[in-house]
Amino acid sequence: MATAFRQTYRYLQRQAHEQPVIFYSVVLGLIGPVMLVTVPPIRKSMGYRPGEPIPTSYPVPNRPRRPVQGYEDE
Repeated sequence: MATAFRQTYRYLQRQAHEQPVIFYSVVLGLIGPVMLVTVPPIRKSMGYRPGEPIPTSYPVPNRPRRPVQGYEDE
């Protein structure tokens, strides 16, 4: 069992040395899903609350509309 871990470690060490771009791309690709599961509970435990949602419409006043008068409105 120990030899399997040792061989895996040696293989990863060799790949990091010979093909660092591929090795670190795989490492970062594996970290993403782990962060997806671990970061939200940590933020919640630290007291993070999401902000108020941004309004998607403008509130229309409750009054009759006045006709526009001015530049080229005749």
